[in-house]
Amino acid sequence: MADSPEPPTATRTAPGGARAVVEASAAAATRGDPATLAVVLETEGSTYVRPGALALFGARDGQVGWLSGGCIEPDIELRAAEAAASRGIEWMDIDTRSDEDLFAGSAVGCRGRLRLALLPLAALEGWPALIDEWRRGHGDLRLDIRSTGAVTAAVGDERMRWTVPVTSLPWPIDGGAHWTLDIATPPSVLVFGAGPETPSLLPLLRTLGWTTTLVERRPRWSGLGALADHALARSPAQALATARPHDAALVMHHHFELDREALEHLAESISGQAIGFVGLLGPQRRREDLFRVLPASAGASLLPRLHSPIGLKLGGEGPEAIALSIAAQLHSHRHAQPPA
Repeated sequence: MADSPEPPTATRTAPGGARAVVEASAAAATRGDPATLAVVLETEGSTYVRPGALALFGARDGQVGWLSGGCIEPDIELRAAEAAASRGIEWMDIDTRSDEDLFAGSAVGCRGRLRLALLPLAALEGWPALIDEWRRGHGDLRLDIRSTGAVTAAVGDERMRWTVPVTSLPWPIDGGAHWTLDIATPPSVLVFGAGPETPSLLPLLRTLGWTTTLVERRPRWSGLGALADHALARSPAQALATARPHDAALVMHHHFELDREALEHLAESISGQAIGFVGLLGPQRRREDLFRVLPASAGASLLPRLHSPIGLKLGGEGPEAIALSIAAQLHSHRHAQPPA
């Protein structure tokens, strides 16, 4: 049988989610952009985001991240520019809960309240180095923001403290106030094998904020590594020995022996055993055939964390629909939603 056409040239897309905002903030700080990080401290009622949500304003490449459907961002951008110019923290109390807000001004109509801290990156010396620790998966980013202007950020054992000029809070408090917010490290997925689904799957996962590593030795498919954050032309054993900790692994070579090899190392290696979600592409009969040739110990290790066939039942067919179903299941797993 003749080989099918070669995969198209791959170009990596930009990441999304909190990862996009945090990484863009580090890049803006490194360049010296007059950028401000907007941090959601509190919410009430119906809001687009929850406490800990982030958006970046004033960076060279424009706004990154959203705190609403687009209706409050122009006002935030103006205040963010003031924070960048003064190098001091600005506070915002955005309240759209009254009936008048349904028809006046920007016609938000969300009936919610957001309280924000606007942090000028120029006042946070060393921010990019701390974010590099976060990006490498060394821990969640914990922000502690106080109404006095004291700001602490920590990732794992790395901690930085700043005292930033501050305006008065525009809402009443009893004494001092502070907020502690955790921004989770980007989830990481190790993908063993590329195929027709890969050109859709890897960009989808990056858009959802995942860090992606493609393990692919076959020349025909290795070019798709350009779509991933990291590409390893190595065996599964080598990839598991050298890679960072991962939240999930996908086995999808469309090749029986290569899938068997990946599953065995996910079952037997210490780093493979630490991965709590293992997805296997293909029908149930193929999974049964694979497990017949795996050691019994491998089956015992894999079955409690195996998701096979991988992908939620969304309907449709073809590689794009399969990629969407896989990304949806990973997203659901990440946010602790039971599969449909």
